[in-house]
Amino acid sequence: MANNNQNNRSEEQEQYFKDRAGTDEARFHVVPHDEEGWAVKKEGQDNPEYTAESRSDAVEEAKRMAEEAGTMAILHNEDGKIEDLVNYE
Repeated sequence: MANNNQNNRSEEQEQYFKDRAGTDEARFHVVPHDEEGWAVKKEGQDNPEYTAESRSDAVEEAKRMAEEAGTMAILHNEDGKIEDLVNYE
């Protein structure tokens, strides 16, 4: 039953991100990136908006982009878990 709940939650999350994709409400996520080290991805997009070797560079860029857009920067750790939120809404 727990697995079914996880699947439902995952489907809900996917729909949530799809709904936000391409809108002014889309948030910027700092996530690990295989090719460059770290990436800033806008919700709902597969390709990164920005890549960097260091997490700190990616975090600074995500904050700048989120502030400019009036949205949030969501900072993930090496395991992909959310570590911090910076709100510019």
